[in-house]
Amino acid sequence: MTERMLKFVSRDRETPLKRSPGERRRDFDEIYARFAVEHAEAQASRCSQCGVPFCQNHCPLGNDIPDWLKLVAEGRLEEAYEVSSATNNMPEICGRICPQDRLCEGSCVIEQSGHGTVTIGAVEQYITETAWDKGWIKPVKPSRERPHSVGIIGAGPSGLAAAEELRREGFQVKVYDRYDRTGGLLVYGIPNFKLEKDVVARRTTHLEKSGVQFVRNFDVGRDATLAQLRAEHSAVLIATGVYKARDLVCPGSGNAGVIAALDYLTASNRTGLGDEVEAFESGALNAEGKSVVVIGGGDTAMDCVRTAVRQGAKSVTCLYRRDRKNMPGSARETANAEEEGVIFEWLAAPKAVRGDAACANGIRVARMELGAPDASGRRAPVEIDGAEVDLEADLVIKALGFEPEDMPAMFGAPELKTTAYGTLRVNPSTLETNIAGVYAAGDIVRGASLVVWAIVDGRKAASAITKQLKATATTPVAAE
Repeated sequence: MTERMLKFVSRDRETPLKRSPGERRRDFDEIYARFAVEHAEAQASRCSQCGVPFCQNHCPLGNDIPDWLKLVAEGRLEEAYEVSSATNNMPEICGRICPQDRLCEGSCVIEQSGHGTVTIGAVEQYITETAWDKGWIKPVKPSRERPHSVGIIGAGPSGLAAAEELRREGFQVKVYDRYDRTGGLLVYGIPNFKLEKDVVARRTTHLEKSGVQFVRNFDVGRDATLAQLRAEHSAVLIATGVYKARDLVCPGSGNAGVIAALDYLTASNRTGLGDEVEAFESGALNAEGKSVVVIGGGDTAMDCVRTAVRQGAKSVTCLYRRDRKNMPGSARETANAEEEGVIFEWLAAPKAVRGDAACANGIRVARMELGAPDASGRRAPVEIDGAEVDLEADLVIKALGFEPEDMPAMFGAPELKTTAYGTLRVNPSTLETNIAGVYAAGDIVRGASLVVWAIVDGRKAASAITKQLKATATTPVAAE
């Protein structure tokens, strides 16, 4: 350990500069600036270099955080990038959108001692952005090219992580995706103020230069069955994510003006990318001038409320049936939303959407209290009799989470086994489904979760596929 570390006793925690709420309400640009080199080094030097690194233990990827913080503090940025990227295929993306307050930073020892956590996410982003600027990130060039091909269904974080790992091993990789752009929810589900789209596009270009082929606007079940793809490739990985919105169950939930979160966010993101979106232009998926109520307490709900603010909503309210302490979304994103003028109604649940089939004009809200713990261990919300209130609402956005689509039916593969929750059933050690040579990873296996977990699963699936294909390999083809 060098004298550059352990500065938490003399140096306060700092985050990158954040634009003022008034300024950021007017556009969709990222709200945080990038660390300057001296600030990144100073914040990295606050690390206590624990003997038991709880930050690393609570990172789903097991990122070697103390080591790359030390390297940053010592000005050894290229080495820091090598360590950071050894366990993470998209560190600049995780640095932006991971809920560090619930993972690495929330487990930081100096945070527990009252000194304020190390700013891990911002330093992670700084390392990789510097690596891009300096040209340290090179296309993957495997030492040998293998004749085996792997088809990946889904170009979200799990599929992209797997694609890079498989290419590194020399396999021929083809990624199929139903959308016209690569990135899945990274592009269409997450707003620019958290993750600008050129950051995702840069990763796609990197993979293309590495030899990964992308087939866009390809819908498995329409353009080919799963069996046909399996026949074409040595192995197939299903990494589609989960897109089916959980519905709102109350009177009036089918009224015009009650919309799904992903439809709303996709319309906004497509418009920002320059696409013509009829439902946005008509106002159906546009919050401008409207009283907006978002139902839900996760990160998707925070994306919706903050998008509505930027679209010029008259007012934006978030309803969540539990209290702030039990909110599943990032505390950082909730605080950002409050700064931008979002009103939070805690312990509040929708009772009915007022209006008619042609138009929503309000929502009746039941007041809740927390009762005994439910099956998950969380205290269940219980309605308080007679405690109801009416809120103005021209646009009601359902951000209640996502469920799997019917994959066996969609893919023309009735033999593909699923769990009681609709997720794909896999061998937990290899992520192989009941169909030999067909694997699955990410949300379609674990249910709606975090990007970082999708990357974990993509890497795990790639490792299992690599092991299986190498075991049955013929003599590899020499690289040209």
